[in-house]
Amino acid sequence: MTEKTIPEILIPAEKVPVKITADICVIGGSCTGVFAAVRAARLGKKVVLLERTGKFGGVATLDFVGIWHSLYDFEGKRQIIGGLTGEVLEQLEKRNARKGEQNGWSAINTEELTLVLDDLAAAEKNISVLLHTSYLSPVMSDDGRKVQAVVLFNKSGRFAVRADFFIDASGDGLLCRDAGVPMWTSQFPQPPTACCRLANAGVLRNAKDLKEMIERNRNEFPDLPGGYSWGMDIPGSSLYMLAGTRVLNCRCEDANEITRAELESRRQIRAMIDMVRKEAPDSNLSLQGLPSEIGIREGLHIQSLARAEGDALLFRLTPAEETIGCGTYPVDIHHTDSDRIEFFQLSGIHDVYRSHVLETRSRWLPEGETLSYYRIPMKAMIPVKIENLIAAGRMIDADRKAFGALRVMVNLNQCGEAAGVAASLCLDRGRAAQKTDIAEVRAELNRGGSLLPD
Repeated sequence: MTEKTIPEILIPAEKVPVKITADICVIGGSCTGVFAAVRAARLGKKVVLLERTGKFGGVATLDFVGIWHSLYDFEGKRQIIGGLTGEVLEQLEKRNARKGEQNGWSAINTEELTLVLDDLAAAEKNISVLLHTSYLSPVMSDDGRKVQAVVLFNKSGRFAVRADFFIDASGDGLLCRDAGVPMWTSQFPQPPTACCRLANAGVLRNAKDLKEMIERNRNEFPDLPGGYSWGMDIPGSSLYMLAGTRVLNCRCEDANEITRAELESRRQIRAMIDMVRKEAPDSNLSLQGLPSEIGIREGLHIQSLARAEGDALLFRLTPAEETIGCGTYPVDIHHTDSDRIEFFQLSGIHDVYRSHVLETRSRWLPEGETLSYYRIPMKAMIPVKIENLIAAGRMIDADRKAFGALRVMVNLNQCGEAAGVAASLCLDRGRAAQKTDIAEVRAELNRGGSLLPD
């Protein structure tokens, strides 16, 4: 057997320096991770916040997704979401980087969001930030019940961070997976989407017109995506953000698959631009930005103390005292193998669309009934094992219907805040994550500005 055919390479044992020791280590600098770090730091904990890219914000800043849903109940009468989401929106408003939408939602300038998140983390003297730093592996206790440290890599080489508690906000659940938390994947994962920024967007602003143009040009431009799209004017800018791509049948937890998705999504964007330039040569359509990363909707999920189930979510079967947030975003399920999308609206209507064409409409609630809001259960964030680890992000344990609601940014923002508070309280009380006192977490969240209803 030649060296080139050897199926494995033995890496010699290596000593790595422990560069930082902290109370809590947060893996991932999305809004979810930043909010977890800030909440913990405000409770006096020494926190290390790690991000593998050069900026905070996750899918918002890396993929330009600039829509946050309403902080009010469905009727628009009572604010039920506050905390750090509210703080950030206030700062964006001051910077002319937020525009309120008709339904109470907010369009935000995600470049400005980067600056606001920088300020939020920098304001906390207890937070140490490491950007361009990749998580590699955990160091476990001898009995496998706790994470003792994480091995990391950046331009300075390999090193370790030791902490008493860890929050996995990586999106992909990498620390949970490597620490031995049982993981699972959906049979029908929601497909990823790459957004882009455009000047002189013209016909691309109208979803129906774009769909019709795609259908009549599909033979000439075979890389064109399916017909579903949405977009927004970027506040404080003349540019338009278009989310018009989707990569079907993609397992985003697989590195080869996500590589395929990145390349395919850019081909889809290019095909749309070429199509418009052919049909409207005087439009002056100009590509102004491609995302740093494709926006992943779904990948690995943890096995938690209690999976969030769609029917329990929508029919408010989870007791309030077990929940750490509220949502008014509808159940939004993007299908794996087509541009079909379905919504369970809080109005009680269940719609199924394909390429913006309504296929079916029914009611999931009796006529005349609506749902003011649903609640986010904390147990879906707590792994069944590993005593000093909480997951915050899209790896949340949720069935297909519940995940369609919980995966969006405002909801995961609240999960991040809850993780930071829960980790702090577990350290204070000497408790394992699985023994988290959720009522105490709720009380502390509300003291910190959250507006959790009873």
